[in-house]
Amino acid sequence: MKVMKFGGTSVGSPDKMKSIIPLITGDEKVVVVLSALSGTTNSLLEISELIRSAGTQEAINRNEALRSKYKQVVYDLFSTDEFRNEGYDLINSHFDYIGEFIAKAFTKLHEKTIVARGELLSTALFHNLLRERGISSVLLPALNFMRIDKDGEPDVFYIGENFKRELSQYPDENIIITQGFICRNAFGDIDNLKRGGSDFTASLIGAAINASEIQIWTDINGFHNNDPRYVSNTKVLRQISFDEAAELAYFGAKILHPSSVNPAKENNIPVRLKNTLNPDDEGTLITAETIWEDYKAVAAKDGISVIRIKSDRMLMAYGFIRKVFEIFEAYKTPVDMVTTSEVSVSITIDNQQYLKQIEEHLKEHGSVEVENDLSIICIVGDFRTERTGSAPEIFEALDTIHLKMISYGASPHSLSILIDSKDKIQALNLLNQYLFKQ
Repeated sequence: MKVMKFGGTSVGSPDKMKSIIPLITGDEKVVVVLSALSGTTNSLLEISELIRSAGTQEAINRNEALRSKYKQVVYDLFSTDEFRNEGYDLINSHFDYIGEFIAKAFTKLHEKTIVARGELLSTALFHNLLRERGISSVLLPALNFMRIDKDGEPDVFYIGENFKRELSQYPDENIIITQGFICRNAFGDIDNLKRGGSDFTASLIGAAINASEIQIWTDINGFHNNDPRYVSNTKVLRQISFDEAAELAYFGAKILHPSSVNPAKENNIPVRLKNTLNPDDEGTLITAETIWEDYKAVAAKDGISVIRIKSDRMLMAYGFIRKVFEIFEAYKTPVDMVTTSEVSVSITIDNQQYLKQIEEHLKEHGSVEVENDLSIICIVGDFRTERTGSAPEIFEALDTIHLKMISYGASPHSLSILIDSKDKIQALNLLNQYLFKQ
Protein backbone atom coordinates (compact mmCIF):
# COMPACT_ATOMS: atom_id res chain seq x y z
CA MET A 1 0.00 0.00 0.00
CA LYS A 2 1.30 3.44 -0.95
CA VAL A 3 0.62 6.79 0.67
CA MET A 4 0.28 9.67 -1.81
CA LYS A 5 0.13 13.23 -0.54
CA PHE A 6 -0.94 16.07 -2.85
CA GLY A 7 -0.21 19.63 -1.76
CA GLY A 8 -2.27 22.76 -2.25
CA THR A 9 -0.77 23.58 -5.64
CA SER A 10 -1.49 20.02 -6.83
CA VAL A 11 -5.20 20.44 -6.04
CA GLY A 12 -5.26 24.19 -6.62
CA SER A 13 -7.77 24.16 -9.49
CA PRO A 14 -10.45 21.87 -10.89
CA ASP A 15 -8.18 20.88 -13.78
CA LYS A 16 -5.37 19.97 -11.41
CA MET A 17 -7.74 17.93 -9.26
CA LYS A 18 -8.86 16.02 -12.33
CA SER A 19 -5.26 15.46 -13.42
CA ILE A 20 -4.35 13.50 -10.30
CA ILE A 21 -7.05 10.87 -10.89
CA PRO A 22 -4.86 8.78 -13.26
CA LEU A 23 -2.06 8.91 -10.68
CA ILE A 24 -4.10 7.20 -7.96
CA THR A 25 -6.09 4.69 -10.01
CA GLY A 26 -3.85 1.65 -10.33
CA ASP A 27 -3.71 -1.88 -9.00
CA GLU A 28 -2.05 -1.00 -5.71
CA LYS A 29 -4.10 0.18 -2.76
CA VAL A 30 -3.40 3.86 -1.97
CA VAL A 31 -4.05 6.31 0.82
CA VAL A 32 -4.52 9.77 -0.71
CA VAL A 33 -3.71 12.66 1.66
CA LEU A 34 -4.91 16.08 0.45
CA SER A 35 -4.06 19.60 1.50
CA ALA A 36 -6.44 22.52 1.19
CA LEU A 37 -6.73 24.18 -2.22
CA SER A 38 -3.88 26.62 -2.82
CA GLY A 39 -4.45 29.93 -1.00
CA THR A 40 -7.35 28.67 1.10
CA THR A 41 -5.50 28.37 4.41
CA ASN A 42 -4.19 31.94 4.12
CA SER A 43 -7.70 33.20 3.32
CA LEU A 44 -9.20 31.37 6.29
CA LEU A 45 -6.49 32.76 8.59
CA GLU A 46 -7.28 36.28 7.34
CA ILE A 47 -10.99 35.75 7.98
CA SER A 48 -10.20 34.45 11.47
CA GLU A 49 -8.06 37.50 12.23
CA LEU A 50 -10.86 39.81 11.06
CA ILE A 51 -13.33 38.01 13.31
CA ARG A 52 -10.91 38.26 16.25
CA SER A 53 -10.38 41.99 15.71
CA ALA A 54 -14.13 42.64 15.39
CA GLY A 55 -13.84 43.58 11.73
CA THR A 56 -17.34 42.25 11.28
CA GLN A 57 -18.30 43.56 7.86
CA GLU A 58 -14.91 42.87 6.33
CA ALA A 59 -15.00 39.34 7.75
CA ILE A 60 -18.42 38.83 6.16
CA ASN A 61 -17.13 40.18 2.84
CA ARG A 62 -14.05 37.91 2.86
CA ASN A 63 -16.14 34.91 3.80
CA GLU A 64 -18.56 35.56 0.96
CA ALA A 65 -15.72 36.14 -1.50
CA LEU A 66 -14.19 32.77 -0.61
CA ARG A 67 -17.63 31.14 -0.84
CA SER A 68 -18.03 32.54 -4.37
CA LYS A 69 -14.58 31.28 -5.35
CA TYR A 70 -15.48 27.78 -4.20
CA LYS A 71 -18.81 27.88 -6.01
CA GLN A 72 -16.88 28.51 -9.21
CA VAL A 73 -14.62 25.57 -8.34
CA VAL A 74 -17.70 23.37 -7.94
CA TYR A 75 -19.13 24.50 -11.28
CA ASP A 76 -15.86 23.77 -13.10
CA LEU A 77 -15.11 20.55 -11.24
CA PHE A 78 -18.35 18.68 -11.87
CA SER A 79 -20.16 18.06 -15.14
CA THR A 80 -23.64 17.10 -13.88
CA ASP A 81 -26.29 19.15 -12.10
CA GLU A 82 -26.64 16.43 -9.45
CA PHE A 83 -23.04 16.73 -8.27
CA ARG A 84 -22.89 20.48 -8.76
CA ASN A 85 -25.90 20.93 -6.50
CA GLU A 86 -24.41 18.56 -3.96
CA GLY A 87 -21.19 20.60 -4.16
CA TYR A 88 -23.03 23.89 -3.63
CA ASP A 89 -24.75 22.43 -0.55
CA LEU A 90 -21.35 21.35 0.79
CA ILE A 91 -19.84 24.79 0.19
CA ASN A 92 -22.76 26.60 1.82
CA SER A 93 -22.69 24.39 4.89
CA HIS A 94 -19.01 25.17 5.54
CA PHE A 95 -19.20 28.90 4.89
CA ASP A 96 -22.44 29.26 6.83
CA TYR A 97 -20.59 27.56 9.69
CA ILE A 98 -17.76 30.11 9.46
CA GLY A 99 -20.32 32.92 9.42
CA GLU A 100 -21.69 31.76 12.76
CA PHE A 101 -18.43 32.86 14.45
CA ILE A 102 -18.71 36.45 13.26
CA ALA A 103 -19.60 38.95 16.01
CA LYS A 104 -19.17 36.30 18.70
CA ALA A 105 -16.45 35.69 21.28
CA PHE A 106 -13.53 34.21 19.38
CA THR A 107 -10.57 32.11 20.57
CA LYS A 108 -7.53 30.42 19.08
CA LEU A 109 -9.42 27.12 19.11
CA HIS A 110 -12.14 28.67 16.97
CA GLU A 111 -9.48 29.80 14.50
CA LYS A 112 -8.21 26.25 14.15
CA THR A 113 -11.74 25.01 13.59
CA ILE A 114 -12.20 27.54 10.80
CA VAL A 115 -8.83 26.78 9.20
CA ALA A 116 -9.72 23.07 9.12
CA ARG A 117 -12.48 23.88 6.61
CA GLY A 118 -9.84 23.98 3.88
CA GLU A 119 -8.90 20.31 4.10
CA LEU A 120 -12.47 19.21 4.82
CA LEU A 121 -13.59 20.96 1.62
CA SER A 122 -10.82 19.70 -0.66
CA THR A 123 -11.22 16.06 0.37
CA ALA A 124 -15.03 16.11 0.14
CA LEU A 125 -14.91 17.71 -3.32
CA PHE A 126 -12.32 15.24 -4.57
CA HIS A 127 -14.25 12.30 -3.15
CA ASN A 128 -17.39 13.52 -4.94
CA LEU A 129 -15.41 13.97 -8.17
CA LEU A 130 -14.43 10.29 -8.01
CA ARG A 131 -18.05 9.38 -7.30
CA GLU A 132 -19.20 11.30 -10.36
CA ARG A 133 -16.61 9.44 -12.44
CA GLY A 134 -17.83 6.11 -11.07
CA ILE A 135 -14.53 5.45 -9.27
CA SER A 136 -14.94 3.69 -5.95
CA SER A 137 -13.25 5.33 -2.96
CA VAL A 138 -13.83 6.05 0.70
CA LEU A 139 -13.32 9.26 2.67
CA LEU A 140 -11.80 8.65 6.12
CA PRO A 141 -12.01 11.74 8.38
CA ALA A 142 -8.56 12.54 9.78
CA LEU A 143 -10.25 13.86 12.91
CA ASN A 144 -11.14 10.25 13.71
CA PHE A 145 -7.52 9.14 14.05
CA MET A 146 -5.03 12.03 13.93
CA ARG A 147 -4.18 13.34 17.41
CA ILE A 148 -1.44 15.38 19.06
CA ASP A 149 -0.47 15.20 22.74
CA LYS A 150 -0.32 18.01 25.29
CA ASP A 151 3.07 19.08 23.93
CA GLY A 152 1.73 19.35 20.37
CA GLU A 153 3.55 16.22 19.21
CA PRO A 154 1.79 13.42 17.28
CA ASP A 155 0.43 10.62 19.44
CA VAL A 156 1.99 7.93 17.26
CA PHE A 157 0.44 4.93 19.01
CA TYR A 158 -3.06 6.46 18.96
CA ILE A 159 -2.72 7.41 15.28
CA GLY A 160 -1.55 3.95 14.27
CA GLU A 161 -4.19 2.03 16.18
CA ASN A 162 -7.09 4.22 15.16
CA PHE A 163 -6.11 4.55 11.51
CA LYS A 164 -5.79 0.79 11.16
CA ARG A 165 -9.16 0.39 12.87
CA GLU A 166 -10.78 2.84 10.45
CA LEU A 167 -9.06 1.18 7.49
CA SER A 168 -10.18 -2.30 8.48
CA GLN A 169 -13.80 -1.31 7.81
CA TYR A 170 -13.07 -1.03 4.07
CA PRO A 171 -10.99 -4.10 3.13
CA ASP A 172 -12.07 -4.01 -0.51
CA GLU A 173 -11.48 -0.31 -1.19
CA ASN A 174 -8.38 0.56 -3.20
CA ILE A 175 -8.58 4.35 -2.79
CA ILE A 176 -8.66 5.83 0.70
CA ILE A 177 -8.92 9.64 0.92
CA THR A 178 -8.13 11.64 4.03
CA GLN A 179 -7.14 15.12 5.13
CA GLY A 180 -3.61 16.28 5.76
CA PHE A 181 -2.66 18.90 8.37
CA ILE A 182 -5.73 18.70 10.61
CA CYS A 183 -6.05 16.66 13.80
CA ARG A 184 -7.42 16.76 17.32
CA ASN A 185 -5.45 17.73 20.39
CA ALA A 186 -5.20 15.94 23.72
CA PHE A 187 -8.52 17.49 24.80
CA GLY A 188 -10.40 16.42 21.68
CA ASP A 189 -10.55 19.90 20.13
CA ILE A 190 -9.79 20.46 16.43
CA ASP A 191 -6.14 21.38 15.98
CA ASN A 192 -3.42 21.03 13.34
CA LEU A 193 0.15 19.94 12.67
CA LYS A 194 1.17 23.49 11.70
CA ARG A 195 2.18 24.73 8.26
CA GLY A 196 3.35 21.97 5.93
CA GLY A 197 1.70 19.43 8.19
CA SER A 198 0.14 17.45 5.35
CA ASP A 199 3.58 15.95 4.64
CA PHE A 200 3.75 14.98 8.31
CA THR A 201 0.29 13.38 8.10
CA ALA A 202 1.37 11.30 5.11
CA SER A 203 4.54 10.14 6.84
CA LEU A 204 2.71 9.22 10.05
CA ILE A 205 0.11 7.22 8.12
CA GLY A 206 2.85 5.56 6.07
CA ALA A 207 4.61 4.49 9.26
CA ALA A 208 1.34 3.24 10.79
CA ILE A 209 0.62 0.88 7.88
CA ASN A 210 4.24 0.12 6.92
CA ALA A 211 3.61 1.54 3.45
CA SER A 212 5.64 0.39 0.47
CA GLU A 213 6.38 4.04 -0.33
CA ILE A 214 5.36 7.52 0.75
CA GLN A 215 4.96 9.89 -2.18
CA ILE A 216 4.89 13.67 -1.74
CA TRP A 217 3.46 15.34 -4.87
CA THR A 218 4.10 19.05 -5.39
CA ASP A 219 4.78 21.37 -8.34
CA ILE A 220 8.54 20.73 -8.56
CA ASN A 221 10.48 17.62 -9.61
CA GLY A 222 12.10 17.03 -6.21
CA PHE A 223 14.93 18.36 -4.08
CA HIS A 224 17.24 20.65 -6.05
CA ASN A 225 20.91 21.20 -5.29
CA ASN A 226 20.14 24.88 -4.65
CA ASP A 227 17.10 27.12 -4.34
CA PRO A 228 15.59 27.49 -7.86
CA ARG A 229 13.73 30.62 -6.76
CA TYR A 230 17.03 32.50 -6.52
CA VAL A 231 19.55 30.43 -8.47
CA SER A 232 19.39 29.43 -12.14
CA ASN A 233 20.49 26.09 -13.59
CA THR A 234 19.87 24.05 -10.46
CA LYS A 235 19.75 20.27 -10.72
CA VAL A 236 17.37 17.71 -9.24
CA LEU A 237 18.84 15.33 -6.66
CA ARG A 238 17.74 11.87 -7.72
CA GLN A 239 18.66 10.06 -4.50
CA ILE A 240 19.47 11.31 -1.01
CA SER A 241 19.43 9.84 2.47
CA PHE A 242 16.91 10.49 5.25
CA ASP A 243 19.54 12.45 7.18
CA GLU A 244 20.42 14.61 4.19
CA ALA A 245 16.73 15.24 3.45
CA ALA A 246 16.14 16.23 7.07
CA GLU A 247 18.97 18.77 6.95
CA LEU A 248 17.70 20.31 3.70
CA ALA A 249 14.08 20.40 4.85
CA TYR A 250 14.91 21.92 8.22
CA PHE A 251 17.18 24.55 6.74
CA GLY A 252 14.81 25.93 4.17
CA ALA A 253 14.02 23.52 1.32
CA LYS A 254 10.26 24.14 1.13
CA ILE A 255 9.39 21.00 -0.81
CA LEU A 256 9.25 18.82 2.33
CA HIS A 257 8.11 19.42 5.91
CA PRO A 258 11.11 18.79 8.23
CA SER A 259 9.18 16.65 10.72
CA SER A 260 7.94 14.30 8.01
CA VAL A 261 11.31 12.61 7.54
CA ASN A 262 11.54 10.97 10.96
CA PRO A 263 8.53 8.57 10.88
CA ALA A 264 9.68 7.28 7.48
CA LYS A 265 13.28 6.96 8.66
CA GLU A 266 12.33 5.09 11.83
CA ASN A 267 10.36 2.56 9.78
CA ASN A 268 12.74 2.54 6.78
CA ILE A 269 9.98 3.51 4.34
CA PRO A 270 11.19 5.15 1.10
CA VAL A 271 9.92 8.66 0.44
CA ARG A 272 9.62 9.87 -3.15
CA LEU A 273 9.13 13.52 -4.12
CA LYS A 274 7.17 13.88 -7.38
CA ASN A 275 5.79 16.65 -9.60
CA THR A 276 2.11 16.60 -10.57
CA LEU A 277 2.94 18.89 -13.52
CA ASN A 278 5.52 16.37 -14.77
CA PRO A 279 4.40 12.98 -13.42
CA ASP A 280 6.73 10.97 -15.66
CA ASP A 281 9.81 12.48 -14.01
CA GLU A 282 11.29 10.10 -11.44
CA GLY A 283 11.66 12.83 -8.83
CA THR A 284 13.81 12.45 -5.72
CA LEU A 285 14.00 9.17 -3.80
CA ILE A 286 14.82 9.36 -0.10
CA THR A 287 16.14 6.18 1.55
CA ALA A 288 18.45 5.07 4.34
CA GLU A 289 21.40 4.82 1.93
CA THR A 290 23.95 7.63 1.89
CA ILE A 291 25.92 8.21 -1.31
CA TRP A 292 28.75 10.44 -0.14
CA GLU A 293 29.67 13.44 -2.29
CA ASP A 294 31.81 16.44 -1.41
CA TYR A 295 28.92 18.83 -1.93
CA LYS A 296 25.40 17.71 -2.63
CA ALA A 297 23.04 20.64 -2.02
CA VAL A 298 22.58 24.07 -0.45
CA ALA A 299 19.53 25.44 1.40
CA ALA A 300 18.80 28.66 3.26
CA LYS A 301 16.62 29.42 6.26
CA ASP A 302 15.45 33.00 6.90
CA GLY A 303 14.03 34.76 9.93
CA ILE A 304 16.96 33.93 12.21
CA SER A 305 18.05 35.83 15.30
CA VAL A 306 21.35 35.31 17.09
CA ILE A 307 21.71 35.84 20.82
CA ARG A 308 25.22 36.33 22.21
CA ILE A 309 25.77 35.93 25.94
CA LYS A 310 29.11 37.10 27.36
CA SER A 311 30.25 36.39 30.90
CA ASP A 312 33.87 36.70 32.10
CA ARG A 313 32.86 35.16 35.37
CA MET A 314 30.65 32.15 34.63
CA LEU A 315 30.97 30.83 31.09
CA MET A 316 33.35 28.00 31.82
CA ALA A 317 31.92 27.48 35.30
CA TYR A 318 30.04 24.27 35.92
CA GLY A 319 26.35 24.63 35.11
CA PHE A 320 26.51 27.84 33.05
CA ILE A 321 25.48 26.28 29.74
CA ARG A 322 22.74 24.33 31.49
CA LYS A 323 21.31 27.53 32.96
CA VAL A 324 21.33 29.20 29.53
CA PHE A 325 19.51 26.34 27.85
CA GLU A 326 16.98 26.04 30.66
CA ILE A 327 15.81 29.54 29.73
CA PHE A 328 15.14 28.47 26.14
CA GLU A 329 13.44 25.32 27.41
CA ALA A 330 11.19 27.34 29.72
CA TYR A 331 9.90 29.29 26.71
CA LYS A 332 9.72 26.20 24.46
CA THR A 333 12.05 27.86 21.95
CA PRO A 334 14.26 25.51 19.92
CA VAL A 335 17.76 26.56 18.93
CA ASP A 336 19.41 26.03 15.53
CA MET A 337 23.11 26.78 15.90
CA VAL A 338 25.37 27.04 18.96
CA THR A 339 28.99 28.20 19.17
CA THR A 340 31.15 28.97 22.20
CA SER A 341 34.37 30.78 22.97
CA GLU A 342 36.21 31.24 26.24
CA VAL A 343 33.98 34.08 27.38
CA SER A 344 30.80 33.90 25.29
CA VAL A 345 28.19 31.63 23.78
CA SER A 346 26.14 32.41 20.65
CA ILE A 347 22.78 30.78 19.96
CA THR A 348 20.43 31.17 16.99
CA ILE A 349 16.65 30.81 17.01
CA ASP A 350 13.97 31.05 14.32
CA ASN A 351 11.03 31.74 16.65
CA GLN A 352 11.10 35.24 18.09
CA GLN A 353 7.82 34.97 20.02
CA TYR A 354 9.54 35.06 23.42
CA LEU A 355 12.77 36.74 22.37
CA LYS A 356 12.37 39.72 24.72
CA GLN A 357 11.64 37.50 27.72
CA ILE A 358 14.56 35.22 26.91
CA GLU A 359 16.85 38.23 26.57
CA GLU A 360 15.82 39.58 29.99
CA HIS A 361 16.43 36.24 31.72
CA LEU A 362 19.81 35.77 30.02
CA LYS A 363 20.95 39.16 31.32
CA GLU A 364 20.99 37.59 34.78
CA HIS A 365 24.02 35.58 33.60
CA GLY A 366 25.97 38.17 31.61
CA SER A 367 25.77 40.83 28.94
CA VAL A 368 23.44 40.00 26.05
CA GLU A 369 23.49 41.11 22.45
CA VAL A 370 20.73 40.28 19.94
CA GLU A 371 21.00 40.54 16.16
CA ASN A 372 18.06 39.99 13.79
CA ASP A 373 17.41 39.65 10.05
CA LEU A 374 19.82 36.78 9.57
CA SER A 375 19.82 33.60 7.45
CA ILE A 376 21.40 30.20 7.92
CA ILE A 377 23.04 28.72 4.84
CA CYS A 378 23.25 24.93 5.12
CA ILE A 379 25.60 23.03 2.81
CA VAL A 380 24.87 19.30 2.64
CA GLY A 381 27.64 16.95 1.59
CA ASP A 382 30.45 14.84 3.02
CA PHE A 383 31.54 16.48 6.26
CA ARG A 384 32.73 13.41 8.13
CA THR A 385 35.34 14.49 10.67
CA GLU A 386 37.84 11.84 9.57
CA ARG A 387 38.14 13.58 6.18
CA THR A 388 40.61 16.32 5.34
CA GLY A 389 40.09 19.28 3.04
CA SER A 390 36.32 18.98 3.06
CA ALA A 391 35.36 22.66 2.89
CA PRO A 392 37.87 24.96 1.17
CA GLU A 393 35.55 25.83 -1.73
CA ILE A 394 32.87 27.02 0.69
CA PHE A 395 35.03 29.69 2.28
CA GLU A 396 36.58 30.64 -1.04
CA ALA A 397 33.06 31.16 -2.41
CA LEU A 398 31.98 33.26 0.56
CA ASP A 399 35.15 35.33 0.77
CA THR A 400 33.17 38.56 0.20
CA ILE A 401 30.29 37.66 2.55
CA HIS A 402 30.24 38.60 6.25
CA LEU A 403 30.13 35.33 8.21
CA LYS A 404 28.44 35.64 11.62
CA MET A 405 28.72 32.03 12.86
CA ILE A 406 29.93 28.65 11.62
CA SER A 407 28.62 25.27 12.82
CA TYR A 408 30.67 22.21 11.89
CA GLY A 409 31.06 18.76 13.41
CA ALA A 410 27.57 18.18 14.78
CA SER A 411 26.51 16.25 11.67
CA PRO A 412 28.61 14.35 9.12
CA HIS A 413 26.14 15.53 6.48
CA SER A 414 26.21 19.31 6.80
CA LEU A 415 28.01 22.54 7.57
CA SER A 416 26.00 25.65 8.47
CA ILE A 417 26.92 29.31 8.21
CA LEU A 418 25.07 32.35 9.56
CA ILE A 419 24.97 35.48 7.38
CA ASP A 420 22.95 38.67 6.96
CA SER A 421 19.70 37.96 5.10
CA LYS A 422 20.51 40.76 2.65
CA ASP A 423 23.48 38.65 1.48
CA LYS A 424 21.55 35.39 1.10
CA ILE A 425 20.86 35.44 -2.65
CA GLN A 426 24.44 36.43 -3.43
CA ALA A 427 25.73 33.68 -1.15
CA LEU A 428 23.53 31.02 -2.76
CA ASN A 429 24.72 31.98 -6.22
CA LEU A 430 28.37 32.07 -5.20
CA LEU A 431 28.08 28.62 -3.63
CA ASN A 432 26.39 27.34 -6.77
CA GLN A 433 29.28 28.67 -8.84
CA TYR A 434 32.06 27.30 -6.65
CA LEU A 435 30.59 24.02 -5.40
CA PHE A 436 28.71 22.87 -8.48
CA LYS A 437 30.79 24.70 -11.10
CA GLN A 438 27.73 26.54 -12.47
